[in-house]
Amino acid sequence: MTTRVLTGITTTGTPHLGNYAGAIRPAIEASTQPGVDAYFFMADYHALIKCEDPQRIARSRLEIAATWLAGGLDVERVTFYRQSDIPEIPELCWMLTCVTPKGLMNRAHAYKAAVDQNEARDIEPDDGITLGLFSYPVLMAADILMFNAHKVPVGRDQIQHLEMTRDIAQRFNHLYGRGNDFFVLPEAQVDDEVATLPGLDGRKMSKSYNNTIPLFEGGAKAMKSAIMRIVTDSKEPGEPKDAESSHLYMLYRAFATPEESAVFRRELEDGMGWGDAKQRLFERLEQDIAPMRERYMELMAAPQRIEDALQAGADKARALSAPFMERLREAVGLKTSSAALSVTTGRDASAGTSEGKAGRKKPRFVNFRDEAGQFRFRLLDETGQQLLLSIQFGNPKEAGAVIKQLQTGDPDAFISTRDEQACLVVDELVVAEFSAEDLPQVRQALATFIEA
Repeated sequence: MTTRVLTGITTTGTPHLGNYAGAIRPAIEASTQPGVDAYFFMADYHALIKCEDPQRIARSRLEIAATWLAGGLDVERVTFYRQSDIPEIPELCWMLTCVTPKGLMNRAHAYKAAVDQNEARDIEPDDGITLGLFSYPVLMAADILMFNAHKVPVGRDQIQHLEMTRDIAQRFNHLYGRGNDFFVLPEAQVDDEVATLPGLDGRKMSKSYNNTIPLFEGGAKAMKSAIMRIVTDSKEPGEPKDAESSHLYMLYRAFATPEESAVFRRELEDGMGWGDAKQRLFERLEQDIAPMRERYMELMAAPQRIEDALQAGADKARALSAPFMERLREAVGLKTSSAALSVTTGRDASAGTSEGKAGRKKPRFVNFRDEAGQFRFRLLDETGQQLLLSIQFGNPKEAGAVIKQLQTGDPDAFISTRDEQACLVVDELVVAEFSAEDLPQVRQALATFIEA
C-alpha cells in the first residue's frame, strides 16, 4: 500500500545547519523509501502570517527551494511545489472555514499564546492578532486534505493542528459526504529521534537565539567562522574532555559515521584541544556540505532551473487538486458549468493562471502520479494545452526513460497511425494514444526537443 506523506516548509528565512540535520535530510531520506508518495511544498501563504517583508519572503522561497534541491530531493520521484501555485488550496480553505466552529479555533495553541502575552502586558487580548494567525489551522488543514495525505511529519507542538484537521475533515464528510467520505483522516508522524542540534551557545540551534551555523550562505568561510565561536569549557589542551557534554561532539556525531564518532570521542577524552576539535568538526562537515553547497550556488545563479522544477511540481499537484476540487464544488452546490475547462477535459489546469501564462514558451512533458498511484506523463504545447496523455507506469523511472527517448529521437520513428487514431510507440510499447487530428501538433512539439 502506498502512503502519502506531506511536508510543508514555511518561507520566512534561510536554512541553517540545524534545519538540514533536523528536517531536510531525514525528510529527503524518507521520501526514497518504497511505498512512500511524498509531497513537499513551500508554505508561502503561511509565511504571510509571520512576515510582512515581501523581499524577505521572495528571497526565502528561492533559498529554501534551492536548499532542498541541492540536498538531493528527487523531483521526479516526489511532488515539490509552492503552495501559492495551487489555487485550489485557498478555495478549499474557504470551504473548510465555513464548516469550522469558531470555538475550535479559540483553542488553538498559537492563538491562545498570543492572547496570553497580550493579557500579561495588560492590553486588549486580541491586540495585533490577525485573522491569518487565528485561522492558521484551517489553512494547514486545506494543505493536508487537498491531497488526502495519510501522514504528516510534525513536531509535538503541531499535533493539536493535526487533531483539528481531523475534526474539520470529519465535519465536512458528515455534512456533504452522503455516504462518500471526501477526506481521509491524516495521522501525525512524530519522530523523537530527529536530531536537535545545539547552537553556538549550547541552546537549541535557532534563528530566535541568533546562535545558528550557516548551511550554505557565506560559503565555507562563514561556516568555519561560526564553528570557531562555539562555546566550550575552560579545559586546556592535554586535559581530558567530557565528550557527552560537549556541543562539538554532538554536532560531529550528527554527521559522522559511528566509527568516526568513536575516534573523535576518544581523542577528546585523551585531551585534544578545543581549537583542534573545532577544526576537525569543520573538516567533517565540509565532507557532506561542500558538494551540496556547490549545487546550491549553481541553482541560485540560475533561478529559472528552480522555477522550472517548481512549475513541474505544480503541474503534478494540480493533476490531482483540480479534478478533486470539481468534486468538492459539486458536493457543496457550486458545480462548475460544463463549458468550463479542467484537467480532465484536456487543458492543462495551470494554463489559466498568471504563473501558467508566464515563462512557458515551449512544449514540455509533465510527469505525475495519478489517483491510482501509478505514474504517467502529459505532453503539453507552448500554451499549456494537453496534446496527449500516456499509459500508466509502475514507477517514475520508467516514465522518465520513455520521455527521454521521445525528447532525443526522431518524432516520426515513434508515431504510428491507424484510421482516426494515432499513437506513440517506444520499444514496441504503445505509450500514448491520441486523435489523428492532433498529429501535426504532436509532431511539431516533439520536434522542438530535437531543435533545442
